[in-house]
Parts: sequence; C-alpha cells; structure tokens
Amino acid sequence: MADHSDKTINVIGAGLAGCEAANLIASFGIRVDLYEMKPKSYSPAHHSEKFAELVCSNSLRAAALSNAIGLLKEELRRLDSLIMRAADSAAVPAGGALAVDREEFSSYITDAIRNNPLINVISSEVTDIPDNGNITVIATGPLTSGKLYENIRKLTGENDLHFFDAAAPIVTYDSIDMSKAFRASRYGKGGDDYINCPMTKEEYINFRNELVTAEQADVKGFDKEIVFEGCMPIEVMARRGEDTMRFGPLKPVGLIDPKTGKEPYACLQLRQDDRAKTMFNLVGFQTRLKWPEQKRVFGMIPGLENAEYYRMGVMHRNTYLNSPTCLTSRYSLRNNEDIFFAGQITGVEGYIESTASGFLAGLYSALRCLGMDLAKAPDAETVIGAMALYVSDSNVKKFVPMNANFGICAPVPGKFRGKTGKKDRNEAFAARSLEQIDSLMQDINRLRSL
Repeated sequence: MADHSDKTINVIGAGLAGCEAANLIASFGIRVDLYEMKPKSYSPAHHSEKFAELVCSNSLRAAALSNAIGLLKEELRRLDSLIMRAADSAAVPAGGALAVDREEFSSYITDAIRNNPLINVISSEVTDIPDNGNITVIATGPLTSGKLYENIRKLTGENDLHFFDAAAPIVTYDSIDMSKAFRASRYGKGGDDYINCPMTKEEYINFRNELVTAEQADVKGFDKEIVFEGCMPIEVMARRGEDTMRFGPLKPVGLIDPKTGKEPYACLQLRQDDRAKTMFNLVGFQTRLKWPEQKRVFGMIPGLENAEYYRMGVMHRNTYLNSPTCLTSRYSLRNNEDIFFAGQITGVEGYIESTASGFLAGLYSALRCLGMDLAKAPDAETVIGAMALYVSDSNVKKFVPMNANFGICAPVPGKFRGKTGKKDRNEAFAARSLEQIDSLMQDINRLRSL
C-alpha cells in the first residue's frame, strides 16, 4: 500500500456502507475522518454504541451463487470486503442463508475501524456537509433527517422521497414451547436451523382475524406512504387476503411436522439471532402493532403463548434519494463529483446491497482523490455493477428501492431450457461475473501500489 496520508476523505455515518467505504479508502493509504453520531445520539431504530448495527434482521439472505444476493456476497468476498469478513466470522446456522450473531458482527467491524491508524473516528452528529475541501462520502442511512437531510435536499434539488420500513420481534429461546414447535429447515436444507410453529386452519384463521383488527402504533403518515414490499408489516400483508400470509412468512411448503407426519396448514419460522442460541427472531413478522398487542396476538401462535421478548417489532421511516436524477454510476452527485452517497439513502435496499454501494463509493472517491481510474469499471455483467447502473439510470420512470436481482443484470447469451434452465443460466452468470470481479481486484491492487 502506498502512503497518501497527506490526503483526507470525509465519511459521514458508520453503518455498513460507511464502514465499508472508510475501510476501502484507508486501504489506499488515504486518511479518513469518519463522523458518527453514536453514542452521543441515536436514530429511532438504533440502540448499540457499536458500528454497523443490524436493525431489521440478522439475516444477510441467500448464500447460493445461483441467487443474485448470494452472488453479490461472493463478489464482495473476492473484493476483500470488511463487512463480508465480519459476516463470515460471525455466521450462525440458517439453512441456505447467511445469518450472523449481531453483537459479534458489529464488534468485528467496530474493532477493525477503531484500530485502523488511518481512520479518525469523530463522535459527532453532522448537520452540515463538511466544507473543508475534502471529498465527502455521505452514508447516513435511511433514517437521515433534520438539518442534514434538508442540506442534502438542497444539494440534489429533489423533493422528499421516503417509505416505511419495519423490524421483526425477537423472543428468548427458553420461552418457546418446544412441545408444540419443532426444528427443521425448509426442504431439509440446513438440518434443524429453524424453529417452526405449526398452525391448523382454525388456529390460522383465528390468528388472522385478531391480527387485522389489532391496535397499531401511530406512525405519522403511514397510510399515505409507500410500503417497501420486502419489509411489509405482517398486519398489512394479512389484510391483502386470507391466504396471503400462507404464501409469505407463514408458508408451510417444505416443512413436515414430526408430530403429525404432515405439512401444517400454516407455519411460522423462527431464525437463530445469536451464536449462543438464546435469541430467535420471527421471520417476516415486521410490524407496527402496539407492543401489548404484539404479545397478545403473536401469543396465539402455537409455541409462543408465553414468549418473552428481547425486542418488540418496530416501524420507522426510511429516506432515499431519487438517485437516477442526481447520482452517477460511481455514486457521486452529477452536479458535484466530490460528493458521494452510499447505502440505503441511494435507493439500494438490503444490508449487502448497502455494503456494495459503500464499497464502490469508497473505491471511486479514493481514485478521484488520487487522480486514478480503473482499467474497466464493473458493469451489468456483475451484480455490484448492475446495481450502480440501476440507481443512476436516467431512463427509470418511477424509482423505488431495489434489492439485488438478476433482472437488472445483463443477460447471459445462450439458451437455457428444461427443469434446470434457470439454475444453469444463473450459474453461468455467476461464472462470468466472478471472472470480471477477479480482474477488478487485480486492478485495485495495482492501483493501491502506485
């Protein structure tokens, strides 16, 4: 690594995207001033003093390369992502997904950032974008508000855009009645990683009837706003139809209750939330019900009658830019390329997607600072490149938050038919993508040495 410690880049926010960007910038020998408001103040969704706090879920989703999010994780691994090193170190069993112990995950990242001699952590809430002549990466997250948000809005010239997001409850393992629940993963993938609470038709109907009429917390403006489909409150889903939850988080397919030898009518899955196996979250049960109502209604689910909660479900507003009108594919502002954005504020949705945007914002800000450039920027043949192109595509008519998916990527040439056609196509995409990523990593290492 060359020494460029005479140069400094500002990074605002020590979430996943901000930490990824700061670590990447420092790997080029550039100093980083990392601004983080914790522990002096907290957003409505955060509680820990540590960096990169996971709020909505401990799951980083699918692990297989035939899935876009699984491939994105492997792309980041090969790019030596700090967040992926932490995730793999803190992994807990979760079937075909990657889930982490939240405390271990955040501790790993916090230690790496605080022990990096090139990263200066400034514990202060930022209300104005630093005017010190340095390049700045803004990674303040989807809860950006107040004076800073107003300053960002003035910079971008965009109207207020936001949607509502929700976090699922977490219960103690000891309070789950295992005489009614059973351990298994869907289709047997991952052994007994999940705890399953089976429901009969009568139990399901009664639960739904109470859920749709339960008292909700007042979230200002909720009913007039966009609800991101990937984090839809369970009570909103229940109102969409009697069987909607049975095709979503209460899907019984692939699960056999050992007590009956049959597939239940509906089934709630609980996923391990910590390495010690003391905490389990209700998968897909994001909610805005009042806390007493959560205990009452969720207590109707077999196995959760006497559940004790580490955390109740919560709801909060997420804010994002109309990125196609104001950002480039390098995550910099079109009208000021010394200001970069990263994380969910850009309209990428999900922990790993936020990490990927932080990686590229960190990379491109470092290269701009040093007057360097890549031999070839990642493009739509990779997931990380396709996401950057999606959020900056001026042809997008109605911009909404987007998870990683193969639909935004460049198609793989060839014909893929039959039962394995989709899987074969996605595996071919993965092979093509990782070849480009390996080449990108070689180029990054070359530039680091200059």
